Amino acid sequence: MNSETSRGLETALVSEVKDRLQGLLGKVPFIRLKGWRSDVQDGDSRPDLALNIAAGNERWRILVEVKGSGEPRLIRTATQRLRAALFGEQRAYPVIAAPYISESSGEICREAGVGFVDLAGNCRLAFGQIFIEHQNFPNPRLERRPLRSLFAAKASRVLRVLLDDVKRPWQVKTLALQAKVSIGLAFKVKQRLLDLEYGQEQDKGLRLTKPEELLRQWAAIYSYRKSEPVDCYGPGDPPALEEQLAHYCRSNNIQYALALFSAAARVAPFARYARGFSYVVTDPQGLAKDLGWKPVPSGANFTILRPYDEGLLYGVREVDDDVMVSNVQLYLDLAGYKGRGEEAAQFLLEQKLRPQW
Repeated sequence: MNSETSRGLETALVSEVKDRLQGLLGKVPFIRLKGWRSDVQDGDSRPDLALNIAAGNERWRILVEVKGSGEPRLIRTATQRLRAALFGEQRAYPVIAAPYISESSGEICREAGVGFVDLAGNCRLAFGQIFIEHQNFPNPRLERRPLRSLFAAKASRVLRVLLDDVKRPWQVKTLALQAKVSIGLAFKVKQRLLDLEYGQEQDKGLRLTKPEELLRQWAAIYSYRKSEPVDCYGPGDPPALEEQLAHYCRSNNIQYALALFSAAARVAPFARYARGFSYVVTDPQGLAKDLGWKPVPSGANFTILRPYDEGLLYGVREVDDDVMVSNVQLYLDLAGYKGRGEEAAQFLLEQKLRPQW
């Protein structure tokens, strides 16, 4: 096995990969499995496993690289190594195996002419007369440690900085200072972005290369109600309530930023909206009381949100004398609001975010 395998691939993972491949190929009537070969040489240029099969009158050698992770950058490197291992081989087919192969990693394999299988159920094997493909199985082994998630509270501060100025290459130290996180965390987020191929390392620093894909992935798991919400009813329509809240916050030196439809109405020509929204850096219950608004379980016409992390207010700006969240935060909030929120998020993406990127 190669050096990575000797360092960490567990025997159980290799065994599962063998079972998976045997199960897939064994269902094809004209394929006969001839057994796994143990003469795979040591060294980085050789695959981890080799399976000989007979497919009708043809004999094939399946060369398998087993990876502990299916992240795009690792998969790209593995495809290059496998292609090199094919040199001089007749009727040899390269396959990458991992616990989970994402859609983007699968596309890397397709472009390289390399097959893939994972333990979630996804696969693509295409050689000779053989074509087996199963797609769209979710990852059953999602990593739960917060640091592994780009979208954890402090890690996502780094993303906000990068998405706010996509064209700029960022040095880790500058990025950490701007995001108000440690240099160590900024470095780990950078490495994660590189591994997932959302960004590239350039002479002058890290630069995002797939900002829209990154933002969409983030929005898919995001909800504005992650922040502490207080749904209220106040006298007047949402614009009047927004003006009342803004005046109170300015007078009492309370940081605030209009959000969701209250912010969207200031950057795009939307129809009238029935509920206003704002983030406030104070106790939302106390603020509602001071404003004379009543918290209600239904029929609210304003929602006050206390941000779960200060990063949500990164990039706030003034529009027509009102403070509102950044377009990145606005997209995240709207995308998770079913119906009109999703429509507004798409409009924002097309008209505001893409032109910046």
